[in-house]
Amino acid sequence: MARKRFSILTLLVLLSSLLAACGGDVATAVPPTTAATTAVPTAAMTGATPTAATTGPTAAPTDYSKIGPELVNAFAGKYKGTKVTMFGPFGSDDEIKFNNSMKPFEDATGITIAYEGSKEFETTINVRVEGGSPPDIADFPQPGLMASIAKTGKVVDASKMVNPDWLKQNYNQGYLDTATVDTPSGKILGGVFQRVNAKGLVWYPKKAFDAAGYKVPTTWAEQQALMDQIVKDGDTPWCIGIESGTATGWPATDWIENIMLRTTSLDNYDKWTRGDLPFTSPEVRNAVKLMTDIWFNDKYVYGGRKQIVSTNFGDAPTPMFANPPKCWLHNQGNFITSFFEKAKPGVKGGVDYDFYYLPPIDPQYGKPMEFGGDLMTAFSDRPEVRAVMQYFSTFDGVKGWVQAGGALSPHKNSDITAYSTAMDRKVAQTLLDATAVRFDGSDLMPGAVGAGTFWKGMTDYVSGNANLDQALAEIQQGWANVKK
Repeated sequence: MARKRFSILTLLVLLSSLLAACGGDVATAVPPTTAATTAVPTAAMTGATPTAATTGPTAAPTDYSKIGPELVNAFAGKYKGTKVTMFGPFGSDDEIKFNNSMKPFEDATGITIAYEGSKEFETTINVRVEGGSPPDIADFPQPGLMASIAKTGKVVDASKMVNPDWLKQNYNQGYLDTATVDTPSGKILGGVFQRVNAKGLVWYPKKAFDAAGYKVPTTWAEQQALMDQIVKDGDTPWCIGIESGTATGWPATDWIENIMLRTTSLDNYDKWTRGDLPFTSPEVRNAVKLMTDIWFNDKYVYGGRKQIVSTNFGDAPTPMFANPPKCWLHNQGNFITSFFEKAKPGVKGGVDYDFYYLPPIDPQYGKPMEFGGDLMTAFSDRPEVRAVMQYFSTFDGVKGWVQAGGALSPHKNSDITAYSTAMDRKVAQTLLDATAVRFDGSDLMPGAVGAGTFWKGMTDYVSGNANLDQALAEIQQGWANVKK
């Protein structure tokens, strides 16, 4: 049956090409196509600008029959007139980009994806699930919240909706591990990632950096040498700020998470985010100590330790663009470039600024990456819902957003050439080249810890209101109020 369906789709593609040549238009009958990318581990990880060789050759269209029969049936028009409801946190521009990226699928299948966004997503989704009126699909920006809801038994197992072999083929295992959760009937795959963002990127003022003769570090020893050389030259290496209103402290948690991934096993990272490895453990203490060695050395931080807590995270990298730079390095996710452009309109990625992968610390743990993103979770199991979930598991399901900017694809069948800028292509390739991926640790933890004592404890520590032992004990105390 799979071969027969693929043959029919092939005939539709050929028919489309013939009609297009004659001025006809049957594009809606043909599934969108994707291209695969050939990973080149050294390019993005070392800070080199991506070239055509990095992106790999264009591949044949995705064979949807390998993903699920519902997706094939959807493009054959069998679910035309149906509707799939969605609920998530997207608002304003993000909601527009998401809806626009879904339009080719809607036009081709006749399925309407009715998306509703809310700033009160976390509270509302709990109320709707408990009240028996969840959406068909919810977009969880915090997998920890999905995991807590999955314990009610109301989440549909995504591995029953999407071919598991396809999922293993098209995702780094870390994405699947992140979405695997406990339910009353055992472990299930609680959803599939559609859009992601990357963390653990060190940004620097490229023109001045190159002019100074500095080289992108690829090891922790080289990172340390670069910091010391900048100090020797009379400057300050790092731009750091963690002020963020009621969320003050979150940038510090990102640093700890990235160091944890580089200094201990993935198993320990997972235990830590679940609360099974305490903050007072040697592994976490070591990660905080490594951060402390940088943050509490006034020679390494612009303004010194005392200004870290009072400096807004978005303003922190602004001194990089002074002439000459007042600080040279800033560790942050790919979203930070919008703050660069706000601070100095007209700056260009790859010209005025660039980034490199935060180097490995202990080589035995490879080159892991921390990510954030959108986990699509199903609460209904109908053919059209399955088709949409299957679509989200492909690059096609996020391609429109990638082209518009503001999204990275987690899919191995990504087409790097679809990204609109060289900088976006480089970030995307860096993520694809990662040896392992793990979700933002604080967002995996319950809110009382991840967005509570973790943020506050790190703020108290950096400000000097708590020593290391006190801060770690304070953070760990947040788990006391969490039901496991």
